[in-house]
Amino acid sequence: MSRCCFRRIESRTYPRRVTTQHRRRFHEFALVVAAPVAVLLALLAAAPALALTPAQTERAHALSLRLKCMCGGCNDTVGTCNHSGGAFAGPCATAQAMLKEIDQRVGRGESDDLILQDFVQEYGPGVLISPPAKGFDWLVWVLPVLLPVLAFFLVWGIVRRWRRRAALQPAVATGPQISPELLARARHEAEGSSDE
Repeated sequence: MSRCCFRRIESRTYPRRVTTQHRRRFHEFALVVAAPVAVLLALLAAAPALALTPAQTERAHALSLRLKCMCGGCNDTVGTCNHSGGAFAGPCATAQAMLKEIDQRVGRGESDDLILQDFVQEYGPGVLISPPAKGFDWLVWVLPVLLPVLAFFLVWGIVRRWRRRAALQPAVATGPQISPELLARARHEAEGSSDE
C-alpha cells in the first residue's frame, strides 16, 4: 500500500514529461484562441480612432481642403486629390496617408492649428493652400484689394488732369482754312437772302 501511495505522490510532485505532442497541442491552442483574441483587441484599440463622429468627419474634411497634396503629380487639395485614368484612379497614396493622419489627429481631439502646424513642419509652408497672413505673405492678402483701388485713383487722376488741360486751352477751330474772299462772299449772300 505504501508503494502505491508513493507512486501517486511521486507522480503529483514531479512534472510530467513534456513531449513534442504536448507542445504541438499548445501551439494549436494558441493559434486557435489567442490569435483571434489578439486581432479583436487590436480592432477594439483602433476603433475609437477610426470611428469619427459626423462633426469630426466634417472637421477633418475641412482640414483636408486646407492642405495641398504633396505627391507632386497634382496641385489639388488633400480632400480633392483624384488621379484618373490608367490602372489607378482615386486619391494617390500620399493623399490617403495625409487623410488618415488628419482623421487620427481629429479623433484624438487635436486642434486645427496644431494639425496644420505639424504638416507645415513636416512638408514646409507649401503644404498650405492659402498662406498665413503674416510676414511677407500678407502681401498675398493685401495686393488683390489694394491694386484695383490704386488703379482706380490713378485713372481718375489722369482723367481729371486731361479735363483741366482741355478747359484751360482756348477752343481752336480745326479744319481746312477758308479764304477771306470766300468768307466775304458767303456773308454777302447770307445778307442778301435775309433782305428778300
